[in-house]
Amino acid sequence: VQLVESGGGLVQPGGSLRLSCAASGIIFGYGYYYIHWVRQAPGKGLEWVSSIASSAGNSDYADCVKGRCTIARDNAKNTVYLQMNSLQSQATDLYYCAIKFAVGRPANMAAYDYRGQGTQVTVSS
Repeated sequence: VQLVESGGGLVQPGGSLRLSCAASGIIFGYGYYYIHWVRQAPGKGLEWVSSIASSAGNSDYADCVKGRCTIARDNAKNTVYLQMNSLQSQATDLYYCAIKFAVGRPANMAAYDYRGQGTQVTVSS
């Protein structure tokens, strides 16, 4: 399984970004697992951002991003997206896409079954 994130970059406060997670070796829309977005800054712990079920519509968000982020899954493109709006400096982080077959949101990246290499989001004027 390979997960490839893209869409990060430098954005001004109040701006928007759409992160993408393209998967190979696993098919979205089948099976029962969760696709997560998590983030981590150097020297800081892992923070869970959002997740969506692999074959159902249920999704969830961390309180810090609720109302400003939308997660979506495109089965035809085997890609999950994270639309982030009204970005502020606190959102500056390395964002990872990760898959976990069991229920849970581990605070340790090693507990996820698969993860990508991450895409950097920097919010700065």
